[in-house]
Amino acid sequence: MIEVKKLHKSFSGVEVLKGISTSFEKGKTNLIIGQSGSGKTVFLKCLLGLFDYEKGTIAYDGQIFSQLTEDQKRNLRAKIGMVFQGSALFDSMTIAENVMFPLRMFTKQSKSEMEDRVDFVLKRVNLDNAHNKMPSEASGGMQKRVAIARAIVNNPKYLFCDEPNSGLDPKTAIVIDNLIQEITDEYQITTVINSHDMNSVMEIGEKIVFLKNGLKAWEGSKETIFKTDNEVVTDFVYSSNLFKKVRKMYIEENQ
Repeated sequence: MIEVKKLHKSFSGVEVLKGISTSFEKGKTNLIIGQSGSGKTVFLKCLLGLFDYEKGTIAYDGQIFSQLTEDQKRNLRAKIGMVFQGSALFDSMTIAENVMFPLRMFTKQSKSEMEDRVDFVLKRVNLDNAHNKMPSEASGGMQKRVAIARAIVNNPKYLFCDEPNSGLDPKTAIVIDNLIQEITDEYQITTVINSHDMNSVMEIGEKIVFLKNGLKAWEGSKETIFKTDNEVVTDFVYSSNLFKKVRKMYIEENQ
C-alpha cells in the first residue's frame, strides 16, 4: 500500500498540489484522473520520488520516503516498475536487452538467470518469439507490452503507468488495460495509473482518485463513479454523450 498525507508541491511559488491525502491499495488498479493542469502528472512524479515536495508524507508500506537514507531509497526504487507514456524503449537494444536492463541495474544475477527471467516475462505478455526484434520493428501495442515486461521483470512491489494507452487504438488499449489488471492481481502489486482515458476508468478502475486544480475532488471506484452527484466529476466524466447514456442505463438497472 502507498499512503499519501497532506501532500503539497509548488513551482516558483505557485502551489500545484494543495494538500492531497489518499491511499493506493495492494493488488488493485488505482487510477489518477483529471483534466490537463489538474496536477496528476506532478502527483505521479512525487510518488515516484522524481520531485521533492514541501509538505506532507508518502509512505510505501509504512516506510516514509523522505525519511529514508539514500541506500534505502535505492532499495525501494529497485521494487518499483514504471511504464512510460511513450514506452521509452532503448532504440539501440533488442527487445530482450530492453527487458533485461533493470536486472543489470538492480541485481547481481548471472547472465543465464537474467535470460530465464526475460524469457518468463516476455511469455507472460505474449511475446514469446520477440527477443531479437528491435523496437522499431514492433507495433505500438507490442512496444507497450515490452514496456510492461520490463516494468515487471524485477518482481516489483509497486507498478506505475503514465498514460499507458496513449497513441493506441481502442481495441489494443483494452488489451493493455486487461494485461495490467491481470498482472496486478496475479502478483499482488500496488499499481498506480495516470490516465485521461475514460474507457480505462470504466474497464479497470478499482480505485479512482480525481484531481482538480491540485486538490483531490473525489475518490471512489468505477461502480461508485456512476452514482456520484459531484458536479466536478460528472462534468469531466460525462462530457461524452456515450458516457451519459451509460450512466443513465446503469442508474435505471440499479434502481
